[in-house]
This record gives sequence, structure tokens and C-alpha cells, in this order.
Amino acid sequence: MKLKFKRQQFQEDAARAVVDCFAGQPYKTAKYTLDTGRRVVSDEPQMALEIDAEEPAEGFKNSRILLTDDQILANIKKVQQRNGLRLSEKLEGRYNLTIEMETGTGKTYTYIKTMYELNKKYGWSKFIVVVPSIAIREGVYKTFQLTEDHFMSEYGKKIRYFIYNSRQLYNLESFASDAGINVMIINSQAFAARDKYTRRIYMDDLDDFKAEDQLT
Repeated sequence: MKLKFKRQQFQEDAARAVVDCFAGQPYKTAKYTLDTGRRVVSDEPQMALEIDAEEPAEGFKNSRILLTDDQILANIKKVQQRNGLRLSEKLEGRYNLTIEMETGTGKTYTYIKTMYELNKKYGWSKFIVVVPSIAIREGVYKTFQLTEDHFMSEYGKKIRYFIYNSRQLYNLESFASDAGINVMIINSQAFAARDKYTRRIYMDDLDDFKAEDQLT
């Protein structure tokens, strides 16, 4: 059985509100060179050998925002005025935008749609969803699963999404190297955890994600 999703105007308006905050930002796909580290070609101590990657790997990132803070603030004020909201006097937390919706009105659906719209308008393709609990994290992941065909029919592409797991760091490598829309879902506790695996999110010496995953 497949679920059918009905387009709601308030969800469309919410996504448009975020997109319009960056009006004037040019569409651009940004690339950079990934540091793939060094690879172990033998696990025998007497024959252990590390070699550099033969060719530099290419990664993709969101293009830098070229608008000035004054331009962003002016855009935000236009959106607020359009929606009958109090006008902001200054930027809060640089680009800290809040869309408030009632429970049960489709918040997760709306921000997934917003990701598609930001990608369509500006070429941004890397997103991180931070949730307060494991239960909500699982619910968010389920919504991505349930809506992927629906959004595929609307936008002609699918989001690659995954739950952050410190034992599966190859997902981070794919997140960086894949040119499509990519979403990492992570619960806030993962940043505060201090066991030997979850600490990896802070470590600078993980030379090779794939090798790390094979070792765990």
C-alpha cells in the first residue's frame, strides 16, 4: 500500500518563505578535493604498506552565500511582512531561521520539501537534520522513506538520506562525494556522547572512512 500526499498551501508557503530569505543568491554547484587519506594494502605487520590514493577524489558542498548580511535581513523582512510577522531588527545567529508549525501539520514533510526547493533554486545539496531524541530520529527517517516516491514524482530526483552511525563512517564519505541531495539525520545526544565510538565525530585522525568501518 502506498500513501498519497495532498499538497497543502501552508506547506508550500513555509518552504517558499525559507527560499525567499536568500533571494538573489546565484545557482551554483560547488566542488572541492576530498582528502581520501592513506590506505593499508596489507594487514600483516611485516608487510604493512600505506599508499596514497592514486587520483584526488572530488567532493561536493553547498556554495558559499554571496549575499551580504544586510541583503539577507532585507529578504527576511519582506518574508515577515508578507506573513504579518514582527520585523526583525537584526540577524539572530547569522542565518537562524525558524518555521513554526502546529503538531500534526507535516513539519518533516515541509522541511524535506524545503530541501528540494533550496536545491532547485540555489543548487544546495547538503543538509543535516538534528533531532532531540532517538524516537524522533526514527520518525524522521520513516518520513523520508514514505515520501521519497512522492517527491520523486514532483522533482524528478531522490534524496540520499542516512542516520549517522559512528560505526559506519563510509556514509559520511558518500555524503561528501555524492553530487545529489544528501541528508544526514542525527540526534543531538550523539554530539555529547563520550564512548570510544561516538567520540569519532570529533576526531581529526580518521584517515580513511572505509578502513575504519571494516575495523569495527
